[in-house]
Amino acid sequence: MNAAEEILDVVDEHDRVVGRLPRGEVYARGLRHRCVFVLARDAEDRVFVHRRTATKLVFPSLYDMFVGGVVGAGESYDDAALREAEEELGVRGLPRPAPRLKFLYEDGGGRGSWWSAVYEVRCAVPVEPQAEEVAWHAFLPEREVEARLGVWEWVPDGLAAYERLREHRRAGGAPRR
Repeated sequence: MNAAEEILDVVDEHDRVVGRLPRGEVYARGLRHRCVFVLARDAEDRVFVHRRTATKLVFPSLYDMFVGGVVGAGESYDDAALREAEEELGVRGLPRPAPRLKFLYEDGGGRGSWWSAVYEVRCAVPVEPQAEEVAWHAFLPEREVEARLGVWEWVPDGLAAYERLREHRRAGGAPRR
C-alpha cells in the first residue's frame, strides 16, 4: 500500500474521531487528522536533524528536527510515536518516546490542520534513516539547530512544534534529558 492509501482517522476540533479516509483524500480535502513529532537525541544529547526527500507528500525537501508522521486509523499517539521514530531512524528497540505536549496545528496554507503530539526519545544506537524519507541527516548540538532556525527552510509544523516545546520547557515542563 502506498502512503496515499493509508487509512487515517479524521478528527474534530476536540480530537474526537468523526470518520476514516485514505491519507491522500484527507490531504486533498484539508481534513483534520493526527500527527506525532519525536525529537530524537543521541547519547551526546545532540538533536537528529534531517532534510526530507523531494518525493514526500507534505513539505518535500525541507529540513526537520523531528521524526514522525501521521497516526494511522485506530492507532494511539504513543504507538505511532514509537513506530515512526523507529521507521524513520532505521532502528529497533528504542525506548518508548516520552510525551511532552499536544496542540492543534493550523497550517494556513491550504493543507488544513492536525492534532500534533510532541515527544522526545533517546537514541543511543547508530541510525540508518529510510532513504525514501530522509535525503540528509546529522545529529547536531541544540545550539547549532537554533542557529540554523532562520537560515534553513524548515517544515512549518515541525518549527511550530519545536517552538512550543521550547516554551513548554521555559514554563517548567518536562526537562530535557
